[in-house]
Amino acid sequence: MTTQTADPDVNGPTPDLKRVLGPKLLLLFIVGDVLGAGIYAVTGEMALEVGGVVWVPFLVAFAVATLTAFSYLELVTKYPQAAGAALYTHKAFGIHFVTFLVAFAVVCSGITSASTSSNLLATNLLTGLDGLGWHVSQGNTAITVVAMAFMVLLAGINLRGVGESVKFNVVLTLIEMSALVIVIGIGFYVMAKGDADMGRIVVFDSGSDRGLFLAVTVATAIAFFAMVGFEDSVNMVEETQDPVKIFPKVMLTGLGIAVIFYVLVAISVIAVIPEGQIESVVADEGKVLLSVVEIGAPGLPIGKVFPFLTVIAVANTALLNMLMASRLLYGLAHQDVLPRTLGKVLPGRRTPYAGIAFSTVLALGLIVVVTFFADTSVISALSGTTALLLLCVFSVVNIACVVLRRDPAAKGGFSAPSWTPFVGAAACLFLAGPWARDRDDWIQYQVAGGLLGLGILLWACTWLTNRGIRAQKTGFRDIEHLED
Repeated sequence: MTTQTADPDVNGPTPDLKRVLGPKLLLLFIVGDVLGAGIYAVTGEMALEVGGVVWVPFLVAFAVATLTAFSYLELVTKYPQAAGAALYTHKAFGIHFVTFLVAFAVVCSGITSASTSSNLLATNLLTGLDGLGWHVSQGNTAITVVAMAFMVLLAGINLRGVGESVKFNVVLTLIEMSALVIVIGIGFYVMAKGDADMGRIVVFDSGSDRGLFLAVTVATAIAFFAMVGFEDSVNMVEETQDPVKIFPKVMLTGLGIAVIFYVLVAISVIAVIPEGQIESVVADEGKVLLSVVEIGAPGLPIGKVFPFLTVIAVANTALLNMLMASRLLYGLAHQDVLPRTLGKVLPGRRTPYAGIAFSTVLALGLIVVVTFFADTSVISALSGTTALLLLCVFSVVNIACVVLRRDPAAKGGFSAPSWTPFVGAAACLFLAGPWARDRDDWIQYQVAGGLLGLGILLWACTWLTNRGIRAQKTGFRDIEHLED
């Protein structure tokens, strides 16, 4: 693998990324990315779909995510470069347009996820401040201003460098896990007192006219937003120490830790929130776990502190999403999928400042457009769009895993079972279908379609930019020869 990458716009080579992630930091990166905004954003909506068996969709989503994780692990140990799904797509199919769309879908999924997190953060921050007697506005304008200010703050942290960002992630992840432990502890406390009807956790009670199978399908598609994040880590592979050795164990361990938290939190929600009150709690979007704290431990000061713990949790998710997006833009720029200007790195900090700026501007624009021009919940629209985009990308990655098993030049340290990519691709495509969504969720297809439409325009601009002899004769040169 090359140690330096030539930049046509400057004299001499640009520095590569620094390998600062060991197994512990990588594990906290994955756990922190998977946990966080998802559990706060979707648990209540899932409970409306399936009632007390809300933990079942989490397990199904975990199974589908794990199948795809096997494919990612096989591919990342064969091709340890930062471009992730885009790299695998190009190696498998070699079609510039398809590669770009996959890459752009992944970038957009990180941005929509971070935008969801920023709105959750703003909602809970303003709620917490109001609970302290500040009497702040909690309208759409106030939430949007706080969300956008937070995205700018994230860009500043990201510019400091991945070492600082991931160390910051360690602190945020530990606080994030502590917040979920509080929810779980309160749930078990209510159960121990005998105030919980534990029979409810095996009762299916849909708020729609769907049967068990379709209701669980819809709830699983919703839950998938909470299970994504593990795929972000493959875009950090060039900043990971000995990735071929540590990635498989660390990624699967991280997913296992996350699903244990999710199942216990889901059970706690059903145990604490009285039957018949779920709908009213869900209407107060993004505050389901806060309701568990307020109902299960009334009068305790933790109720005033918890909104700020939620802020930290979703801030962590947004930070890691934007780290992924900027690093992926960096990788794609150095593979001629995007203009090389997006691969610019700060000489001192060695951080991809151009990718950070580009992804931040897109996030700010998305927050404004969806908030003021979409007739639906911002959190529901953007979290669903994130899951939809990634389900499509995961389908392509699973198929690419099958195709690239015929690549004689690739030698990796992990081999997935022969059947998992096939089942993973089928499951992801099924969950991306319209049968896995409510009628109100069609906005997710509209947002995703709009983003991909923007991607097609950017692809055309990129093709024109790279139209010279180099692009025509040696397009994707670095993707083909990074190992040389």
